[in-house]
Amino acid sequence: MKKLTRSTSDALLAGVCGGIANYFQLDPTLVRVGYVILSLMGVGTPVLLYILLAIIIPAE
Repeated sequence: MKKLTRSTSDALLAGVCGGIANYFQLDPTLVRVGYVILSLMGVGTPVLLYILLAIIIPAE
């Protein structure tokens, strides 16, 4: 059973994007680019969401 965790090996900041990419079997660069695009568009509050996910999602 797959479990969502923050990546410790593929982390640039807190490992959230790397962990999401590992969970969905995607390239971490694509997830990071998607996050940057959402941040620039101002969809929701991406920075606050990232901080919240970094706190909630356990490290691997």
